[in-house]
Amino acid sequence: MKDDMLQGHRARLRKKFLSGGLAALHDYEALEMLLTFVIPRRDVKPIAKALLLHFKELHAVFDASPEELQTIKGIGENAAILFIFLRELCNSYLESKALGTDFVNSPESVIDYARMKVGGEHNEFFMVLYLNTKNHVIDYDCQEGTINRAAVYPRNIIQRCLRIHAAAIILVHNHPSGLCEPSPGDLRMTERIKTAVETIEIKLLDHIIVSKAGHKSFADMNIL
Repeated sequence: MKDDMLQGHRARLRKKFLSGGLAALHDYEALEMLLTFVIPRRDVKPIAKALLLHFKELHAVFDASPEELQTIKGIGENAAILFIFLRELCNSYLESKALGTDFVNSPESVIDYARMKVGGEHNEFFMVLYLNTKNHVIDYDCQEGTINRAAVYPRNIIQRCLRIHAAAIILVHNHPSGLCEPSPGDLRMTERIKTAVETIEIKLLDHIIVSKAGHKSFADMNIL
């Protein structure tokens, strides 16, 4: 693509975004626009389409490692770093919204953060969100496990609650399989932690299972 045609195409893409937001762009166009910031003098549409062809979904592109991204022809170190940086920036943005959020009245920010943080991970992660007496999120822990199990110790949760004066907790873990239905092991673990924290008058408000496809809330399912 000649330089004047390339710049004209990029200008139209930017105009489309500015007038209609991200919803106005196809997934490949969103990737294409992002790539224009690190690949200035090349038609990046084929690269954007190759990313989607390989990773299947837009979120999977951002969940990929730098090494995985660089297997795509045209994606160099700078482009791979941009994707990882943007993912971490989104994590930080959602975390700042989640911390201080009243979970009972506005759980969406917490769920969005949890899905962004661990929903696309290949291993299982377990998070504990700590809340104050106003149900505002004040801190969190996050621990990595294996592909299908994360070790959880109620004693550690209790110690952290006492140290930071938490009044309630929310449990979050991901299912790398993409299915969010709770397993028998999930149910046993939830009951074990609930029983343990209640001994020090800490409430377990919810246990949320997240994946790249969605989430399930134990509270919504009347399991708690």
